[in-house]
Amino acid sequence: MAASESKLWYLEQINIFRDLTAEDLLRIDTMTSLRNIGKGKYIYFPDDPSKVVFLLKQGKVKIGSYSNDGKEIIKAILEPGEIFGELAIMGEQKRKDFAQALTSDVRFCAIGVEEMKEILMSNPKLNFEVTRTIGDRLMKVERRLESLVFKDARQRILDFIYNNAIEKGMKVGFGMKLKHDLTHQDIANLTATSRQTVTIVLNELREAELINFDRKSILIHSMDDFEVELAKGN
Repeated sequence: MAASESKLWYLEQINIFRDLTAEDLLRIDTMTSLRNIGKGKYIYFPDDPSKVVFLLKQGKVKIGSYSNDGKEIIKAILEPGEIFGELAIMGEQKRKDFAQALTSDVRFCAIGVEEMKEILMSNPKLNFEVTRTIGDRLMKVERRLESLVFKDARQRILDFIYNNAIEKGMKVGFGMKLKHDLTHQDIANLTATSRQTVTIVLNELREAELINFDRKSILIHSMDDFEVELAKGN
């Protein structure tokens, strides 16, 4: 497979491009570059110029920022097919977040923000998809903020497990299995808790036979039982 054909195939897998014509994809293909990056490497840092939009084809990327005391705050874990760095389209001049490879096999396409704007102006359907994606992300951030304000640490961890199982998990009997690449510290950073608290809550849930877990997955035995546990904190 030629390099350009490979890149075109990758573009076809991006969620926001799924309904584009072959002609549209060929046009975008000429404007993008395909890149690989290893685990732990940064794609961009806070305060970097917002000049490029990224399209994730393979692996996982985490988006986050740092508090005033240097604590890492994870805002999102991105899966293949997702767009990131998209706030550049909305006029962001400098990055407010960082983007870091979470797995060793990260592969993404990069496109200049001006080129992306040009494509969006000529394709209303794609423009809508990008706008919807940005709106969905803002809604998730709002829900997380509400969780931080109104729920305790244990409830936030339960919410994280449940919501991710619903969104990304695989049905197993009466439950769901969530595969992930997160450490307990990553989960703590996503839920504004501590690593120790995450470990304690996961162990408590396992002792209650609500879940089982290892380094790469969390298995909810029964979604009904887990929802009952969730409701106790609401």
